[in-house]
Amino acid sequence: MAQKAEIRSSFLDQLHLVLKNFWGMALIFLILMFLARVAEFILVFNTHILDFSITEVWSFALLQDLEWTLYFLGLLFIVFLFLSLLSKSFSKIFLQVILTISLLIHLALIFYFLKTLLPLGKDLFAYNWNDLVLTVSSSGQLNFLNLFLGILVLIVFFMAFQLGIKHFPFKLKTSLFFTGILYGLLLIFTILPDLISAGASETKRNVELNKSRFLTEQAFDYWLYGGEYYFDFYLRGSSDDLLVKKEFTNDEYPFVHKNGYPDVLSPFFDSLSQKPDLVFIFIESLGKAYSGKDAYLGSFTPFLDSLEQHSLVWTNALSSTGRTFGLLPGVFGGLPFGEKGFLELFDEFPYHHSLLSVLRENSYEIRYFIGADRKFDHVSDFLEYQQVTQLEDESTFLPGYQKSPSQNGFSWGYADKELFLNGLRKLPSETTAPQLRIFQTQTSHDPYLVPEREFYQQKLQSHLRNYLGLSESKITEYMAYQDIYMTVLYADDAVKLFIEEYKKRPEFENTIFIITGDHRLPEIPMASRLDRFHVPMMIYSPLLKRGAYFKGISSHYEITPTLLSFLEKNAGIQLPEEVIWQGQVLDTARTFRSMIAMPLMRNKNQLVDYIHGEFFLSDGQVFLVSDGLNIDPIEDGDVLTRLTGEFEEFKNKNSYMVQTRRLLPTPNNKSD
Repeated sequence: MAQKAEIRSSFLDQLHLVLKNFWGMALIFLILMFLARVAEFILVFNTHILDFSITEVWSFALLQDLEWTLYFLGLLFIVFLFLSLLSKSFSKIFLQVILTISLLIHLALIFYFLKTLLPLGKDLFAYNWNDLVLTVSSSGQLNFLNLFLGILVLIVFFMAFQLGIKHFPFKLKTSLFFTGILYGLLLIFTILPDLISAGASETKRNVELNKSRFLTEQAFDYWLYGGEYYFDFYLRGSSDDLLVKKEFTNDEYPFVHKNGYPDVLSPFFDSLSQKPDLVFIFIESLGKAYSGKDAYLGSFTPFLDSLEQHSLVWTNALSSTGRTFGLLPGVFGGLPFGEKGFLELFDEFPYHHSLLSVLRENSYEIRYFIGADRKFDHVSDFLEYQQVTQLEDESTFLPGYQKSPSQNGFSWGYADKELFLNGLRKLPSETTAPQLRIFQTQTSHDPYLVPEREFYQQKLQSHLRNYLGLSESKITEYMAYQDIYMTVLYADDAVKLFIEEYKKRPEFENTIFIITGDHRLPEIPMASRLDRFHVPMMIYSPLLKRGAYFKGISSHYEITPTLLSFLEKNAGIQLPEEVIWQGQVLDTARTFRSMIAMPLMRNKNQLVDYIHGEFFLSDGQVFLVSDGLNIDPIEDGDVLTRLTGEFEEFKNKNSYMVQTRRLLPTPNNKSD
């Protein structure tokens, strides 16, 4: 009997030691996670001007943190207990290391969010190593000081967990009680619905999110469900309420349909005597929130505002993606996204048409200019597939131009004024073929370093007081984002310089300019989940009879079919009989309406938004869309079911295209 008592006593002692080690560190982890949330609140609300207060988000945020922390500790406890059977010293070090690294990653995710107001998710897995290094380098965060601080924090956390074991010498009953509470609370959280507020504000929702939980769930979803696809297409969403009723022709190529797009631009143009030149101006991070008529933050593009008076303007225009990766495929082809954006299919692009390829076959010369690296996001791969005539980037600039100001020695490339001036010099002085020219800017991009900084600081102050007429208190709020607003003012000046110089060229009188932004920048808080896609879009040309504002919702997807239909009727270009454009045509309604249906990709790997008519589906929640692309949550089970089905059908076809590379039959394989 004495021997049995000794064994029993030894077991309890060992269990006590194991539980004491775990809960000594676990409580420190809970305290540090709480302090991290407090620090996040302080940093976010002191750095950004938000239209909600801490009191509106703290309860949901803390519940999110508690739920995630308990799930994390519950899983770790099982692993820790198992390892303790093998080696108590190893299990202790293992737990110490895991908790330390987890906290360090959590802090890094908070600082990422502080910079972008977007939680890091699946998009982390969408970029190759070189693109990631470029992106991190551009932010200025990759420096010796931050690396030193990171190592210092790591050491402090590691020591804190060791101190937790010493200063929390819990008895066995107390440790068992904590363990029971842990799994009891986990059971309660499992039963409860999602602990996050509903509503249209994406920024508010993002603040509430636990950043580690979001990344973990996104990573789990990506690794578990990424690449899933099927081969049956039977839902075929109705197009009766859309501008174009599409006739699909081939189930083996589910995006293929007959080319039956109406010409909606002719009433606004004079008769053409020859094929017109097209010039696309893509402005980095130009959102409707701060550009043009009715910009709710006030317009920071006075030249574009003046140009609107002589242009066709779509006030409710959408980009197809929340980042630049979708710009060229969206505007020039209305192409599906693939898994990480169409450009990521660069290793074997599925055969397809685009505005560029169709016009090239109609004798157009295609020229592309950017001040950054054309290889980023595989832009050059896409353009080379289209067989462009001229492809210019930072590596081909003429001597005498200065790169943008650098951050820790890194620069994205040449600033916008340099881009336009260099591009104008590189254009042929005389041409015998019609032209399609593309200019893509990059200055209004993180880290938002503007050339002529002192000049634009003064210009911003004058713009806030005189152009926008803001009070001193409002000016103080706007100055929190002065670097961003200065780059927008600079980009506007660059476009002004370009247009003024282009007017001196003989081809100006026969040129149609298409001007739009690639997406809205996220660093200034967004009004809603749809706000990031809301961009200015206008067509300016000496060939226009008159200017006009349109309120019908249109998108980048509508640009190619609209221009091609116009050119077919007025310039005699030949179009393919079958196409894969996902868009409709630009809606020239003067009153608000929505007659489009399209998916929207927030970031690479993040396909959770879909719009059909005046309904917007986002993260499984339905919103009603109104003029200005404002959205209000609604409860309508029928609409939710219908939109979810249509969205899943698109994802199905999209995944099928990725796996089979069947987008459009090749000319020699029409029956494939």
